[in-house]
Amino acid sequence: MGLFKNILNKIFHAGGNAEAPHDALRPGQSNESRVETAARTGVPLGTGGGVGAGLAPNVSQHVDVAAVLDGLAAKNPEKLDWKHSIVDLLKLLGMDSSLAERKELAADLKYTGDTNDSATMNMWLHKEVMRKLAENGGKVPADLLGH
Repeated sequence: MGLFKNILNKIFHAGGNAEAPHDALRPGQSNESRVETAARTGVPLGTGGGVGAGLAPNVSQHVDVAAVLDGLAAKNPEKLDWKHSIVDLLKLLGMDSSLAERKELAADLKYTGDTNDSATMNMWLHKEVMRKLAENGGKVPADLLGH
């Protein structure tokens, strides 16, 4: 799950702002508070590694995905509809949104449909990314989960 892990890390690390100083998060701050601070300030929770890098072991993360993405969208000069478009979601995260990359993401997430039908694939990708974010501890609004 290479490309999806990139998406997950960028969102769970408040947009993956590698340039921000890590000490902006107060020592001794609770993990939930650190996640909220990271989402609000754009400071990542940790460096490298997988989901949870920078958090204490055995602590589940509950990142408000919509809040993080809305925060990134507010700072972005482009009007990106991340709630409905996988292309815009990828752009918002600073990732390549080309058809080739989306096909790679589809393979990563085990899409079984026709990747040449990009409209159908894109809709599936968006729902699947949101579902996987929720599965991995992200708080995703129900209307974005396709329920």
